[in-house]
Amino acid sequence: MEIVQREIGEIVILDISGEINLFNAPEIKEIIDNLVQAKKIRLVVNLQKVNFIDSSGLGALISGLTVLKKQEGGLRIINITKNVQKTFELTNLTSFFGIFDSEEAAIASYKES
Repeated sequence: MEIVQREIGEIVILDISGEINLFNAPEIKEIIDNLVQAKKIRLVVNLQKVNFIDSSGLGALISGLTVLKKQEGGLRIINITKNVQKTFELTNLTSFFGIFDSEEAAIASYKES
């Protein structure tokens, strides 16, 4: 797994590529924790190049969203692949997360809230 972090205004975008699994999910949680400490609480997670996510990966995203919401922030997911979308659907997480088709839509959703 590789994570590239970039910022647009006060929103942080995490471009993730590869698989998100038991071995690397803690890295996502650590990045989110560090961002919260730095008062960066609006995240967009780009899963365009993620072809697999397991329960540990989902857990890291759920944990991150919970931490961010406590700080009045949020976590949006964009560009979800079909394989990963199936995992979200099977676990009934599609309504739990804000899932968007584009970076622009996810960023715009922060302006609406």
